[in-house]
Amino acid sequence: MDLKSTLLVVAGSVCSFKLLNTILRFLPTPEQALNKSWRWRNISTSLAHSSLSGAWAVLCFYLQPQLLEDLISRHSLLSHSLVAVSTGYFIHDLLDVALNRPCKQSWEVLLHHSAVLSCFGLALTSRLYVGYCVVSLLIEINSVFLHIRQLLLLSGRRNRTDTTTPRPSVTYSVTSWLTLATMFVFRVCTVGWMTRWLVAHSEHMPRFVLTMGATGLSLISIMNVVLLYRLIRADFISNTHNTSGDL
Repeated sequence: MDLKSTLLVVAGSVCSFKLLNTILRFLPTPEQALNKSWRWRNISTSLAHSSLSGAWAVLCFYLQPQLLEDLISRHSLLSHSLVAVSTGYFIHDLLDVALNRPCKQSWEVLLHHSAVLSCFGLALTSRLYVGYCVVSLLIEINSVFLHIRQLLLLSGRRNRTDTTTPRPSVTYSVTSWLTLATMFVFRVCTVGWMTRWLVAHSEHMPRFVLTMGATGLSLISIMNVVLLYRLIRADFISNTHNTSGDL
């Protein structure tokens, strides 16, 4: 796509996710989540993006496996469009979080989105490193289960209701284990592979691109460690029941 078409796709994506978020205002919200309705809409919108981008990224590599052979200069209309649509989502979510949540509670998200937008913006305008961006979107497969878990917490469906002793429901337990498994595969392994690739190709990349990539990977790696720790502490070690949906 040329630059004009790319900008139109990004703008269309921003509007589409905003429209989805607005539609969610008029759909039923679980009673337990009524006092956190913005959080419910935000996570639901994020779930839609994760489901779309995760499946789209897999499709890109399935239809064009040679994309993995050259993550710098090789791309297709499908992969370029994916990065443009995801860029639109991150712009929407950045604005949504910045306008509706205190900065001290959302600085991690704002920092992450800013780093992602910098990298994706470079890929879209230069048509370079598109494949690398698509690889990073494989992480969204894990985000699908993270968001489902958050929605279960917000809706009060963490524990079973047929017993007086608090015990996780089957749905929540399965989601929790799938979240943990996909976190290792699509977050830890993917970021590890991306780091290894970046080091291996560092000699062929401009210094500012290398710095941008290294900074983004460092930030994502730290966030992954924090997410993993919180998940294990909340669902596999601690007996306390987190119902905030903040993980």
